[in-house]
Amino acid sequence: MEKNYVSYGNCSVGKPGSTMGITGARFNLSPMSDDFENIILGAINKVDLSKVWAETDHISTVYRGKEEAVFDALKAAYVYAYTEGVHMTLETTISKGCPGDSDSDYTLAFDNPRVNRAETSQIDFPVIGKYALYPMGSDDYMATIAEVVNEGIDRGVVTGSGHYGTNLGGSVQDVFDYLEYVSNTVGKTVSHYVIQFTLHCNVPETDIHE
Repeated sequence: MEKNYVSYGNCSVGKPGSTMGITGARFNLSPMSDDFENIILGAINKVDLSKVWAETDHISTVYRGKEEAVFDALKAAYVYAYTEGVHMTLETTISKGCPGDSDSDYTLAFDNPRVNRAETSQIDFPVIGKYALYPMGSDDYMATIAEVVNEGIDRGVVTGSGHYGTNLGGSVQDVFDYLEYVSNTVGKTVSHYVIQFTLHCNVPETDIHE
């Protein structure tokens, strides 16, 4: 059987494969419900994807495009999937500037990138979660991480830290605003970075404070 090996060319730190400033998000929605299929597909199909490139397969969903548009669509998918009393998780990887990336499969429409905001801003509920930030190729990466973590503490959405992650808690609107702040802030000084985060809502027997 022929093997499909990959080649990433002359990838190196500080030389992102994409020159267009593309932000990408790959995510999974996991509602703990027998009706999970309808919840997931109903939410994804409701999102206005006119400002992002999108692909959903049997494993996950990908959005690519301008940073504001990607976060707008990602938050929409999560809040549209919210079902009262149903414990649900969102697992997401955000990436920008990857040397192995390419100038393909994207939409960079700069007019009105937040096409879902008018409706999604009206949906709010408490979440808890965690995130980890990985600035690639930065000699001062811990200072970069500390800067955004301290901002989260000031905002009241960073609730603590543990091994391999920083804890989050608050309203879904505030937490998403903060995560987009992290992406935007790090992107100004780091050529390639990855953010991995998990959000939970309706966690059983847990008192979540906004």
